[in-house]
Amino acid sequence: MGRERPGHALQTTALVNEAYLRLVDIRRMQWQDRAHFLAMASRIMRRILVETARARRKQKRGGGVEYVTLDEAIAVAPDRSPDLLALNEALHALAVVSPRKSQVVELRFFGGLTIEETAEVLDVSGDTVRRDWRLAKAWLFRELKKSL
Repeated sequence: MGRERPGHALQTTALVNEAYLRLVDIRRMQWQDRAHFLAMASRIMRRILVETARARRKQKRGGGVEYVTLDEAIAVAPDRSPDLLALNEALHALAVVSPRKSQVVELRFFGGLTIEETAEVLDVSGDTVRRDWRLAKAWLFRELKKSL
């Protein structure tokens, strides 16, 4: 959220609140440890942002009846939605090539974890996370540049 432009529609507290509600709704989840919880929280935040972007795109294309859900109430600004959807698609492609690099991006970008926290979640060294982060950013930049 720190990288968002000033005045964007999505508020950090709204995103965290929605993620919390979804995490609490997972009734039978047995958290193995802090790392497991952080990984799930990052994945859920990614899903919320992608669902919101898809809903915004649908509305932009004349998407039917007007109703407001919590996801729409915390919507990402319309001009950011296509970028987020393209990033999501590129992350799916990266996961096929290198699942760990995709997880690093998910934890760092969507979860806001530090290098050390990401290393703890993935049970690898900080140097490995730095290397994966650098390579994943380069790979994603190349993929996203193709889609423009």
